Amino acid sequence: MRLRECSTGDRSQETGGQEKNKRILLAVRLTRLLTPAPYSVRRGLFRWAGIGLTLVMGVWCLTPVPAGAQSRSDPVFDQILDQYVRDGFVYYAALRAERRAFDRHVASLAERPAGFDAWSEARRLAYWLNGYNALVLQTVIDHYPIRGTSAEFPEDSVMQIPGVFSGREHRIAGRRLTLQAIEDERVVAFGDPRAHLALGRGAVGSPRLRSEAFSDDRLEAQLQAVVADFATTPHHVALDQAGDQVVVSAVLGWRAEQFAALAGAGADGTGRSPIERALVALISPALFPSERAFLSRNTFRLRYRDFDWRLNDLTGGRLY
Repeated sequence: MRLRECSTGDRSQETGGQEKNKRILLAVRLTRLLTPAPYSVRRGLFRWAGIGLTLVMGVWCLTPVPAGAQSRSDPVFDQILDQYVRDGFVYYAALRAERRAFDRHVASLAERPAGFDAWSEARRLAYWLNGYNALVLQTVIDHYPIRGTSAEFPEDSVMQIPGVFSGREHRIAGRRLTLQAIEDERVVAFGDPRAHLALGRGAVGSPRLRSEAFSDDRLEAQLQAVVADFATTPHHVALDQAGDQVVVSAVLGWRAEQFAALAGAGADGTGRSPIERALVALISPALFPSERAFLSRNTFRLRYRDFDWRLNDLTGGRLY
């Protein structure tokens, strides 16, 4: 059995921590200056406590936060993910019942944002990742509860929705694009294969949908966390040392061309294919030393796990 340290969760530490600490220190100093001498403490306790609290809140709220410390993730979508997503699973029933704010958010994606072409690469990639994930969530709740009849997929699968990825077009950034087109034409263009692991496909087999929106100022750390979570979740990557094989998510096979770029140019003398070398490069930093040693022996066989298309619905409890 592989033991992992407990995850600290998706909610990253807020930016601007140093500035907040300065404001707290300033508030405390002001409160001390206005605190009455000891002989009057009993008589003015509540009055002075109220003044101190008011000063603390005032300094906290009124002191401006530097622009560089502010995140440009969408606060509405960030709140929605935080409220309805847990460990990659979604309270779809609750989101559907309380969907008004979410629908307004998705509608706001239809028009191309002002100055979009001048945005940084990280900001634009975060936009497409968030947009894709929001559109998947909306597609699911539009058809929830899903009760399909195709024997090829589970009854509640998103694949029971006709044209869910390749046929249904969505208005986003002034264009009409399918989910597949967003991934193929927009996400691929950034040349970062880790981004494919950040897309929530509404399925148990998908890499974990995060409980926070992606943002340009934290995107690199967020993508690193996405990879670490993927590499250490047995449902996505399983190192079977007894059987001398590595079983990985089908997502890597679907995007083998993009992930192979991580292997670098040319052969490295291992006799491994580009996707096998890329896999080792991708997951090794997140593994235990004993697991890295297993990979370095270079005797393993690579096998893809059948993708689990069951809906990642938390309404009835987690499925694994």
